[in-house]
Amino acid sequence: MKAAPRVVLDTNVVLSALLFGGGTARRVRSNWQSGAFVPLASPETARELVRVLAYPKFKLAGSEQEELLADYIPHVQVVHIADPPPQVPRCRDPYDVAFLQLAVAGKAQMIVSGDKDLLALAGAKGLCPILTIDAFCGQVLGDES
Repeated sequence: MKAAPRVVLDTNVVLSALLFGGGTARRVRSNWQSGAFVPLASPETARELVRVLAYPKFKLAGSEQEELLADYIPHVQVVHIADPPPQVPRCRDPYDVAFLQLAVAGKAQMIVSGDKDLLALAGAKGLCPILTIDAFCGQVLGDES
């Protein structure tokens, strides 16, 4: 049996799956729940998710934030980033560096993102493939039928 792929989901992909849950986001969520792939997180990327869930625009009570995290965190494999962290390509958004370092340190097969700065690095030397959520669903999760 082939091992489930190790995947870095950036914060916007996780948020879409947890908060909005339609279409491809729903497929991503149900597939992490079923173990079809292993989402990776570092302490830094987990902190970012917690921080973003608390944004006032989402209007989530603390208990709702905890419920959403409880639907994701148990499925995640935590990767601790060494000090010094692995070298990664230069990124326009400094917040994205944590996801690149996670992918390298966690030996991810791919990064799934909707972030234009991360997607701009697709094909960069030393990085795994960087896919949109639609490409991930089509290429990795396969046909929905």
